[in-house]
Amino acid sequence: MSQYFRPNINAMTGYVPGEQPKPGTQIIKLNTNENPYPPSPKAMEVLQRIDAEWLRRYPHPFANDFRQAVSEVLEIPLDWVIVGNGSDELLSVIIRSCTEPGRKVVYPAPTYVLYHTLAEMQPAEVIEVPYGADYQLPIAELVAAAGAVTFVASPNSPSCQTVPIAELRQLAAQLSGVLVVDEAYVDFADETALPLVLEFDNIIITRTLSKGYSLAGLRLGFAIAQPTLLSGLFKVKDSYNIDAIACAVGAAAMRDQAYKNECADRVKASRARLMVDLKQLGFQVQESQTNFLLAQPPQGNAEELYLALKERGILVRYFKQPGLEDKLRITVGTEEQNQTLIEALVHLL
Repeated sequence: MSQYFRPNINAMTGYVPGEQPKPGTQIIKLNTNENPYPPSPKAMEVLQRIDAEWLRRYPHPFANDFRQAVSEVLEIPLDWVIVGNGSDELLSVIIRSCTEPGRKVVYPAPTYVLYHTLAEMQPAEVIEVPYGADYQLPIAELVAAAGAVTFVASPNSPSCQTVPIAELRQLAAQLSGVLVVDEAYVDFADETALPLVLEFDNIIITRTLSKGYSLAGLRLGFAIAQPTLLSGLFKVKDSYNIDAIACAVGAAAMRDQAYKNECADRVKASRARLMVDLKQLGFQVQESQTNFLLAQPPQGNAEELYLALKERGILVRYFKQPGLEDKLRITVGTEEQNQTLIEALVHLL
């Protein structure tokens, strides 16, 4: 512990990201849900045409070129969009804008653990409402928790499922606080909650370019909400939080929907084949609306398999926490990567 930090900072453990191998390491990386395919060629063209003037000057404070691209693609007004240094920054901005000691952060669990970490930083009270065995959204319990902010990841990590729009509508109508629908994996799902933003002034939809657009290294995300709700978030975000290169590259990637959808379709096809292969090995596998699978080994020895795969140069994600200690979260890779994984599991099992 340190005398320099607030008590809540001393008490917290901090978020632990997935392992990142050193550049050039020969490893199959299936642990942090990155897209296995390269970014849009149109985005790469922009990167190759960077003007030195972009670097000399401050960028636009609201990343308007990128906001315009989002507006065009999703057919929403530009002033309904806020841009962040990854959607994680926007999650932080929301919590800093809407919570404080005595104002609660609520979410169904298990889910993205960063929600808890960000609430601890504030600090705000955290209420975790367990999902049912079938991952049914516990609407009554979430409403009763009376959060200043309620997070629902849809599709959810690590459980892979989406929450039906009807259930999110029911939840939003009963909440007195803000409902954040985290759609980080929406590009691999069958539906989006975006229409609900038109119906409710307490809903924020967050998205990222890290997954569907293959731009995890760029750190670019955005949120959509009615302007009255965004007005407070704009007060809290850093003045120049999006650099000029990310803004330009991200705008090009956003406008290249044909390429993004093609890559997403390839991932979904590989996801279906990988699920079949894992089931044939005796794994129990959740149906998925994401670019990863949650798989329970036939002997429940998830940690043992995680470590054995790591020794063979294959990284998957293992969460040592209740309800997940007997499961592996496996990012869908290329066909070749997936086949190498299956061959290793055949040997280990």
